[in-house]
Amino acid sequence: MSNRIETEYGEIPANWKFIRASEYCSKVTDGTHDSPKQQLVGRHLITSKHIKGREIDFENAYLISEVDFEKINKRSYVEQWDVIISMIGEYCGFTYIERNYKINYAVKNVGLFKTGSELKAVWLHYFLNSPIGKYILDMNKSGSSQPYISLGSLRELPILLPSYLEQKAIASVLSSLDDKIDLLHRQNATLEKMAETLFRQWFIEEAKEDWEMRKIGDEFDFMMGASPPGESYNEDRNGVPMYQGNADFGFRFPTNRVFTTDPKRFAMKYDTLISVRAPVGEQNMANEKCCIGRGVAAFRYKNDNSFYSYTFYKMKSLMDEIKQFNETGTVFGSISKSDFETIDISIPDKNSIVHFQSIVKPLDEKIMINQTQIRTLTTLRDTLLPKLMSGEVTVILS
Repeated sequence: MSNRIETEYGEIPANWKFIRASEYCSKVTDGTHDSPKQQLVGRHLITSKHIKGREIDFENAYLISEVDFEKINKRSYVEQWDVIISMIGEYCGFTYIERNYKINYAVKNVGLFKTGSELKAVWLHYFLNSPIGKYILDMNKSGSSQPYISLGSLRELPILLPSYLEQKAIASVLSSLDDKIDLLHRQNATLEKMAETLFRQWFIEEAKEDWEMRKIGDEFDFMMGASPPGESYNEDRNGVPMYQGNADFGFRFPTNRVFTTDPKRFAMKYDTLISVRAPVGEQNMANEKCCIGRGVAAFRYKNDNSFYSYTFYKMKSLMDEIKQFNETGTVFGSISKSDFETIDISIPDKNSIVHFQSIVKPLDEKIMINQTQIRTLTTLRDTLLPKLMSGEVTVILS
């Protein structure tokens, strides 16, 4: 006899059960519905568009006064081990676990699952990110152009539960993978910041008066992308990877999303990639030979193509000038080849460039190794998550 049963949400172990979110949590509520005035200083107000997974996007959240912060928190305040869920818009259904004891922000139009414990928060987060959880969330979404989930629906969400020990074992496996991924991301951010700081110190703050001012094309070869015929596009990995712009860019390397069997223009491995169409100025590095569409330009150092670290951080230092072109165009920002050719740059002496490359290249190589490991661990997590959260794969309990 099978030890699994069929439910309206899919097949699950016979000894697992569904309970309502309002039973699983001590309380299910939502953030303020008011619109407090934006301030230059104050506390962050987090809305649905700022919930994007394991991080909150504080950078793009606006600030509110201390008075408004206290007013909002009288109605709905965030606590440690709350699971916060985006209730409206593009990120509807995305979740975040608040792990900190001290909370320095208020929330608006987001749901709060008050779990009260780390295990319950972690389990709920992974369940809502599993295929069953996403299916349940999709069933409870309303709206066509602007999806949303009502507070009443959040309270009635069925949450799948195994035994306590099974929850603990599964959550431990998935958390350990995510913790390692987060550690590698933080290490990469630190390494890149170190390299940026060194570049700024050597080539901007301590720039020599005798360094010649020239144009960007005098130091770098660059190519503007061109889009292949639409019928050559595929997601079946036929042909070569094609990058069209910001949608494909990651922390350092792009993601293989679209391929083409009829590439027109290529970037080579370690070329610096810049998005040239809305938004202008996002930056990545090619980690393989690839096709670049018309939304991307590729740069490499003229005198030595292996100086990819210097190229990457030099282009990063020019972002203020490049991003000014976001304001041009009638519909969206763009930057052309002739626009790039107008940008003035200071060209350092060769010895300084060689010295910088020799110091920073090992940092970049570590970033690349970490990024490869991140992709491997992410693939493993994404493969295991649906199998563990549905009971298809079991964790041996010790």
